[in-house]
Amino acid sequence: MKNLHRQLEALNTIGIALSRETDINRLMERILSAARELSNADAGTLYRVENDALKFEIVMTESLGIALGGTSGKPAKLPPVPLMHEDGKPNLNNVVACAVNQNRTINIEDAYTEEGYDFSGTKRFDAANGYHSQSFLCVPMKNHEGEVIGALQLINAQDKDGRVIGFSDDSQHLVESLASQAAIALTNRQLIQSLETLFEAFIGLINLAIDDKSPYTGGHCQRVPVLTMLLADAASKVKEGPLAGFSLTERDRYELKIAGLLHDCGKVTTPVHVVDKATKLQTIVDRIGLVDTRFEVLKRDVEIARLKGELDEPTYQALLMQLDEEREFIRQVNIGGEFLSDQAVERIAAIAARQWRGPDGTQQPLLTAEELGNLSIRKGTLNDAEREIINHHIVVTIQMLEALPWPRYLKNVPEYAGGHHERMDGKGYPRGLTREQMSVQARIMGIADIFEALTARDRPYKPGMKLSQALTILARMCNDHHVDPDLFEVFVKEGVWKEYADLFLNPNQIDYVDIGPVLAIARG
Repeated sequence: MKNLHRQLEALNTIGIALSRETDINRLMERILSAARELSNADAGTLYRVENDALKFEIVMTESLGIALGGTSGKPAKLPPVPLMHEDGKPNLNNVVACAVNQNRTINIEDAYTEEGYDFSGTKRFDAANGYHSQSFLCVPMKNHEGEVIGALQLINAQDKDGRVIGFSDDSQHLVESLASQAAIALTNRQLIQSLETLFEAFIGLINLAIDDKSPYTGGHCQRVPVLTMLLADAASKVKEGPLAGFSLTERDRYELKIAGLLHDCGKVTTPVHVVDKATKLQTIVDRIGLVDTRFEVLKRDVEIARLKGELDEPTYQALLMQLDEEREFIRQVNIGGEFLSDQAVERIAAIAARQWRGPDGTQQPLLTAEELGNLSIRKGTLNDAEREIINHHIVVTIQMLEALPWPRYLKNVPEYAGGHHERMDGKGYPRGLTREQMSVQARIMGIADIFEALTARDRPYKPGMKLSQALTILARMCNDHHVDPDLFEVFVKEGVWKEYADLFLNPNQIDYVDIGPVLAIARG
């Protein structure tokens, strides 16, 4: 009686443990181990129903030192047991298939004398391994809806002296109770996993929509989460300094991964002509063609003046050369870049003041005020209004994410995803948060977002930078209190940049980097 009481207590303890397990492989391993423990069985197998067959998931034989599946690192690559014959009739020859097909427990005291089942495979195994499979207990695993989702097969129950005996009625009842609890736990875990898979697929759908609008942003949405996790893992390994207390559980990592995947979801509302603005004059189309046409009109007018005798040949040739030079200059300025000098801005203004005769016959400036403003952009291709539109995506991202009813283990996703444009000195956007007001995860994502943008080779307005250039720029941003100095040091010293480069950058971007000067720039 005391022994049964202990077994019932063990069953309750196992049930609680199963309900807490979040990893399916570990869960299945716990189920089989518990079943063997409750019945004192030497060997056992856990099967799952899949495509009208029983798939081997976990296999254990203690006396032979066999452990396959679960956390063993050795997958159970055994042929599945078919539940149906080729003629469509249920497989009742195999004992575990029969238990599943008939939805009943089968308890066999001696397989070598039992009639009605085909144990030829078992006997071949025994002969090959010097084993003797005697007693069998096959229990179908039914979930809360009565559906059989798998089976437990236990082999060779043992008495207290280690002798092989049959499975007692008490052991059978305990294993049946365990199988019922285990099936529900396994079903719940599979349901949670399927919901997580659906959730991630939905996130992928959002990124696909963004990708369809702009392949440049779509690639960014895929790479930033990878870089974020690389840096997060490196930071969690730091054992001293300000980051010594930072660590990540599996749930923490999943939460950060989801935040990374959703960090730019607000861009689904950003106009595509702003996201993809490859040149300064681009809207729906690049208006440099219109400017080219006006230059052609000016050249035509110069030629007419020469034909009328108003210009001599040297003056005519000099004017043509000047117009061609100015047109080529405007074309180059239109491409955009990292910096536009004061002299270049002054020259653009002088060219803009040229007069040409428009379609209505009136004299007009060569460049409109809007065109002049766009061509005078100092850095990149976006004007102030367009940059504000781009920046607004983070506001939309936060609004979208904060509107969702996040479960407790994902409650920080809006904060992590919404903070990647903030700065350590409080001059970022949209909330102007300081370093102390931000989580480590949000600061990690800020570095990942910038470094990906610097090295991305699929932007319409610039080529991907070499590693040395990108790290130098990021170091200056660190010195300027734009990114977190402690995380930047981990990023550089632990070679996160190199690991990322090997995954995503072109070989011609991966140049030699001396991290000493890079860290010196960051520290000022």
